[in-house]
Amino acid sequence: MRAARMSDAPCPKPWIDAIHAYVPGKSAADDGRPLVKLSANENPLGSSPAALIARAAAQIPSLYPDGDSTALREAIGRVHGIDPALIVMGTGSGELLHTATGAFAGPGDEVLYSQYAFSLYEIVTRRCGASPVEATASDYANDVDALLAAVTERTRVVLLANPNNPTGTFLPRAEIARLHAGLPPAVLLVLDQAYAEYVDPADDDGSLDLAARCGNVLVTRTFSKAYGLAGERVGWGTGAAPLVGVLNRIRGAFNVSNTAQAAALAALGDQVFVTHSRQHNAAERARFVAAVETLGNHGLRAVPSEANFVLVLFEGKLTAEAAYHGLANRGYITRWLPSQGLAHGLRITIGKRADMDAIAAILRDLAAAA
Repeated sequence: MRAARMSDAPCPKPWIDAIHAYVPGKSAADDGRPLVKLSANENPLGSSPAALIARAAAQIPSLYPDGDSTALREAIGRVHGIDPALIVMGTGSGELLHTATGAFAGPGDEVLYSQYAFSLYEIVTRRCGASPVEATASDYANDVDALLAAVTERTRVVLLANPNNPTGTFLPRAEIARLHAGLPPAVLLVLDQAYAEYVDPADDDGSLDLAARCGNVLVTRTFSKAYGLAGERVGWGTGAAPLVGVLNRIRGAFNVSNTAQAAALAALGDQVFVTHSRQHNAAERARFVAAVETLGNHGLRAVPSEANFVLVLFEGKLTAEAAYHGLANRGYITRWLPSQGLAHGLRITIGKRADMDAIAAILRDLAAAA
């Protein structure tokens, strides 16, 4: 049998070659040693006990799940005051980012997002053949004026995470409304609220209200963060009926498993756990930021965050790369992101109190040594 030649093989579309695969946060050192994982923004408190019980009871791998996630959508609707018919489920919110971008953008179109945005945004843009456009950030935060200035006649989708990942910065309600008001009606605004449950409810940014009133707004959320179900891959989105209808036509069939639906349904019923997760995060984040601020004379500073992580910038003799390896040598893995223009920063998930105290102490030692 003759050997296959490259010319005999199928060729992907040319824009696929420009995609670099998504790189998740590591859980081990380069030599394989297991480390305390503070690199993926997982909930350090785990999952609701009710969710774990429901998940165990739903182990029925021989049966297809409810393809419409009916009970789960109804429960989400009750919690958030949304008509379940206006909710679409995804395999994590990432699936919805892919389907929404692919449904409304393609070759010749532009997808707009901010500098220091979630790395998946470039992937979902290039996957459908559209061109990614970055608007300049303002001190690591989404800048509404810069985003609006970058809109062209080719812009089809705007992707914005609030709070933003990996910086943790947050736009208030008035700025989200101003961004939407400045966009042409034919441009889809996707508001990625993966970390919304970590924001104080009094500071709600109004995204769900916009999605309920406007035909060009999609809000996406996930059970991976505050609900502690990252391994189950459950996300949801809401918007106008025509928009949700489009996404339902192209999302994966049976995309949320039996165990995932059961766990998410039980997790929704345990809002005490979500509140506790938010309170724990706020308290430990404040303590950690205060500790970083004491190292300001060594060139360390924390970007203001409303998420369950803090981006620490290294602007002195201690570099982010050295801190990353120093922390790993002491048992902790964080997220160093040179590929996102953040070679001088580490994104550090807020973990348990003892872990955050240890991280702060290690950074003090490393800064003093530098």
